[in-house]
Amino acid sequence: MGFHLPGIVNAKQILQRAHVGAESKNVPKGYFSVYVGEIQKKRFVVPISYLKNPAFQTLLSQAEEEFGFDHPMGGLTIPCTEEAFINLSCYLNSP
Repeated sequence: MGFHLPGIVNAKQILQRAHVGAESKNVPKGYFSVYVGEIQKKRFVVPISYLKNPAFQTLLSQAEEEFGFDHPMGGLTIPCTEEAFINLSCYLNSP
């Protein structure tokens, strides 16, 4: 008997669709790229371990609602300010 983790499965689906394009070649194994920002999008390369975090999964859900699965920049677009994303990244990287 197995169990289903909808947040992680959904995150994998988003990444599979977002990891298309030339930009994905510059991402080391175990990481993925995201674009963050309100007007000017900035690219961040983050570890896949972020996908386990509920706060990051919330951002992924918001990204899906706002942008769908079509990411023409070659990476996932996150609908938040750069400052908010950096704060979340610092939180996720702290022990």
